[in-house]
Amino acid sequence: MRQQFTSLEAHGFESPTTQSAFSSSISSSSATDRRLKALARHLVDASPVMDSHSQNPNDTVSPSPTSSAFHADSVFAHIVRAPEDPILGVTVAYNKDPSPVKLNLGVGAYRTEEGKPLVLNVVRQAEQQLVNDRSRVKEYLPIVGLAEYNKLSAKLILGADSPAIQENRVTTVQCLSGTGSLRVGGEFLARHYHQLTIYIPLPTWGNHPKVFTLAGLSVKTYRYYDPATRGLDFQGLLEDLGSAPSGAIVLLHACAHNPTGVDPTIQQWEQIRQLMRSKALLPFFDSAYQGFASGSLDADAQPVRMFVADGGECLVAQSYAKNMGLYGERVGALSIVCKSADVASRVESQLKLVIRPMYSSPPIHGASIVATILKDRNLYTEWTIELKAMADRIISMRQQLFDALRARGTPGDWSHIIKQIGMFTFTGLNSEQVAFMTRQYHVYMTSDGRISMAGLSSRTVPHLADAIHAAVTSFA
Repeated sequence: MRQQFTSLEAHGFESPTTQSAFSSSISSSSATDRRLKALARHLVDASPVMDSHSQNPNDTVSPSPTSSAFHADSVFAHIVRAPEDPILGVTVAYNKDPSPVKLNLGVGAYRTEEGKPLVLNVVRQAEQQLVNDRSRVKEYLPIVGLAEYNKLSAKLILGADSPAIQENRVTTVQCLSGTGSLRVGGEFLARHYHQLTIYIPLPTWGNHPKVFTLAGLSVKTYRYYDPATRGLDFQGLLEDLGSAPSGAIVLLHACAHNPTGVDPTIQQWEQIRQLMRSKALLPFFDSAYQGFASGSLDADAQPVRMFVADGGECLVAQSYAKNMGLYGERVGALSIVCKSADVASRVESQLKLVIRPMYSSPPIHGASIVATILKDRNLYTEWTIELKAMADRIISMRQQLFDALRARGTPGDWSHIIKQIGMFTFTGLNSEQVAFMTRQYHVYMTSDGRISMAGLSSRTVPHLADAIHAAVTSFA
């Protein structure tokens, strides 16, 4: 240590002993000035300290470990470049395209008729209320999130009169949008549920298998979509769930199935419920589009409420990305419906142990926006109006695209476009046709032929119809 202080003294810094001697004769401010001046001299001094073994100062200095010469020796040099996410990569390619007629139908985010992102007016109002409330602070939320938000979220998906809520059999935790809700639920099940197999529909959202695999579950699929009819393979679904082992977890899209836009009817949902309960299969609902599919919050929640009404247990992941347009706020919730209040309380205690080392606690802003809207009668009413307007515009885009293809005499039956529901349409186009449309018409979508109807407008429907017509007639 003494050598270190001596070296510093040589460059104008006082050692503790020297500083002590000065401190008795000068004020603290002058001592600070002295140290700053010494630091300045040290930084601008270009003359290196030389000894008999030193190089000439004009000689080349060896590069530091952070210089470019050492990059080849990086401990990460073996890492290969990962491929782009198949969905988000569509936007990357779209952004690089200079064409003025380019059209992005890849990512599931709502756009206005002018093709612009939309912030709901009700969200603006809620944010203004939050800004004006000077009593609000930015303290950490509890591990489970904003209590008011959790109660309101459970009420929204399960219904205000849900017996499960009234009997305190539901535990709800705020999570990082739908993805985070699925991951927390998956990890909880991997730790505490006796069956580690989860069945997911084929096809499903591309992130589902990754989320559940990394959570520690074994992922299997059940038949869902019939390419021949471009509708639901209901018989295949029943057969696959019927042969699943007792107690297996089953992922169900609450409404507006992604990517197909194909949902069971209420009668089919009832058959699914009866089958699953008879085999003690555990439902795990992914509710990403409540109110966004039909325009009705209650109608879109009906499948979930059917399973809760029978007194059985289930998990529900919610997201406010689509129905409130809070994509970047990452606002979600995981609700677990249990058999009793005591079990629900113990489940919540274990959910905390999943969340704490993952992200500790969730962000406050987005949840506060949601809670502000859900608890205020006027804001809630305005939200339902704006939500239905978004859903209706998407339904209108479906009809316009169907009409445009029919007007062009495009080969094939395109009625599935108006039969499917929600943000996405599974067009039935193959990867070769999709590549052609991107190359020749600058239309961007995922290679499986899924298009986001929310990305369309009356202005762009003709261009898309031309692209589809050309693709289908060129690659039959």
